[in-house]
Amino acid sequence: MDVPIEKKPITKLKIAIIIGSILLLLFIVYLSTSFGGNSKLYIDTERLVIGVVKDGTFQENIPVSGTILPITTIYLDALEGGRVEEKYVEDGAIMKKGDPILRLTNTDLELSLVNQEISVYNLLTQMQISQNAARQNTINKLNQFTDVESRHIEAKRLFDLNKKLYEKDAIGRQELIKSENEYNYQKQRLQLAKQILKQDSVAIKQEQSQVKSSYQRTQNALQLMRRKVADLVLKAPVDGQLTSFDAEIGQSKRKGEPLGQIDVLSGFKVRVNIDEYYISRIYTGQRGSFTFNNIQYFLIIKKVYTQVTNGSFQVDMEFENDVPQGIRRGQNLQIRVALSEEKQALLIPKGGFFQKTGGNWIFKVSDDGTTAYKVDISLGSQNTEYYEVISGLEPGDNVITSSYDSYGDVQELILRE
Repeated sequence: MDVPIEKKPITKLKIAIIIGSILLLLFIVYLSTSFGGNSKLYIDTERLVIGVVKDGTFQENIPVSGTILPITTIYLDALEGGRVEEKYVEDGAIMKKGDPILRLTNTDLELSLVNQEISVYNLLTQMQISQNAARQNTINKLNQFTDVESRHIEAKRLFDLNKKLYEKDAIGRQELIKSENEYNYQKQRLQLAKQILKQDSVAIKQEQSQVKSSYQRTQNALQLMRRKVADLVLKAPVDGQLTSFDAEIGQSKRKGEPLGQIDVLSGFKVRVNIDEYYISRIYTGQRGSFTFNNIQYFLIIKKVYTQVTNGSFQVDMEFENDVPQGIRRGQNLQIRVALSEEKQALLIPKGGFFQKTGGNWIFKVSDDGTTAYKVDISLGSQNTEYYEVISGLEPGDNVITSSYDSYGDVQELILRE
């Protein structure tokens, strides 16, 4: 015998459970379609940055930071050590060439100058005594030579006379021979006197040359010592502005210690720091540009410092034509340094997508603007504004250039207004 089953009524709790289950199932389906490997993601277009692929002029460049410096800087060191006795100017003063900056005192150096001056005076006195003695010796030798020459003349006269008298038998042969011997003797004396006088003249000239050379060396040493003492007064080597001046009354300064610098105000240069990655691509003659007060200015690399410090190296750039009005020493500039010549290329604007994709793919917007899907691309060089497109896109394509960090691995984006 069949027992009838009583049908239980549907309660509100059961209805709520059924509705909750359906909603949970729908949510799971939504998640699977939104975040699955081949899923789609709905996204508002106002959250996107969409760029247009275009043909244009492209030049590879890098952004760098530069600091305005004087065109020339002369560093001031203490040429001689000493104590700061007097300061004539303060830091920041505008100097003319030769203007005094400070005065040092060095008693040891000043005493050495006095001793050197005494040495020169003593040497000069000895030279005068030596010259007087040499002059007197020459006079004596000349007197002796005159006496020998006179005796030679007299002996020759007597010999010539005796020859004539002997030919006339007025004197004997012995007297002739005696006068001849006397003449030959005086002749030899005269030759010897001439030789002695000649040797004495050469010796005097050599001695005078040696004494003169010694005196000149001593004078040079004295002049050097005087210059060393004069260097105790530090003077401006060129026209310019005194900066980084570090000296106070009473301080002791060592020889060679930095005291400050003179900045030549006739022009400016820009000292630029560049990442060491580009060291092989930077050379003199390369150009850079920057904008100041809405005007573009151009710079040229004049010097490259190849020493790498903290991952970067430095270059000096000078203004190609006009120098901006109102720039100041120490001011920073944002510069774009060109790494290549200009060329025609396919371009897309730079954006955050590159950090996610590495430039290997991008989301391309469909023609109707309702979806965006992944396409493989290949990028070349870059500058501060654009990437160079090698392949994968065409002029006029719209691509999403903003960040992809929140997209996961979705393959397609559904764009909503």
